[in-house]
Amino acid sequence: MLIDTHTHLYMPAFDGDRAAVMQRAMAAGIAECYLPAIDAEVMDRLLQMEADYPGVCKAMAGLHPCSVGANCAQELDVVADWLRRRPFAALGEIGLDFYWDSSNAAVQLMAFEVQMEWALEYGLPIVIHSRNAMQQTLAAVGPFAKRGLKGIFHCFSGNAAEAQQVVDMGFLLGIGGVVTYKNSGLAQALVGIDLQHLVLETDAPYLTPVPHRGKRNETGYVSLVAECVAGIYGVPATAVAEQTTANARGVFLY
Repeated sequence: MLIDTHTHLYMPAFDGDRAAVMQRAMAAGIAECYLPAIDAEVMDRLLQMEADYPGVCKAMAGLHPCSVGANCAQELDVVADWLRRRPFAALGEIGLDFYWDSSNAAVQLMAFEVQMEWALEYGLPIVIHSRNAMQQTLAAVGPFAKRGLKGIFHCFSGNAAEAQQVVDMGFLLGIGGVVTYKNSGLAQALVGIDLQHLVLETDAPYLTPVPHRGKRNETGYVSLVAECVAGIYGVPATAVAEQTTANARGVFLY
């Protein structure tokens, strides 16, 4: 049994064969899929996916840093409204992204901190997006972690020191297709990190693992991530599946 802790199955990339993708995922042993939000525009599709696959697809709410713009206040109002209306598995994906542009760094940080405060208020874990901003993200999360905030650093691709910083704060490392890339350095970053600190993900349709790299990613491929992690740790893939499933169920609310 495996859990894909981060997959965008509701995106248009799957409109042509979503049912077949889900069938392949279940055949690969995927028991649950967690759907991160991006902004207000995706919420209807995301929640419909959850309704179509009850007990399998689990919804999150949140404002992605790349969607932080001039209408940030309105977008945050939408997140706040959803949090009042119904339960969610987590608040995500939220965080900091300075890959394309860091000119709005202060606004991104504000949105991140507001949502972390909400996570504490509602007793929710968070799922963090951090790109070209790892140290800034760690610095922002630290004070909230001391207040009991938990969650996942989605698509972790940092170094060994950063991996240890994440673990020391009580957060989990989300490991996806990048771990299968020969020159990613992620295997080296995981040296000294126990399996109890990892969860698996795909980030489908992005970051497709080898041997399908370059094609659309899908949730069933989380089994390939599990096999790669098993090779890094020198344990059976079943042991990776068992431990990471327990880790995921320990952090998410439902």
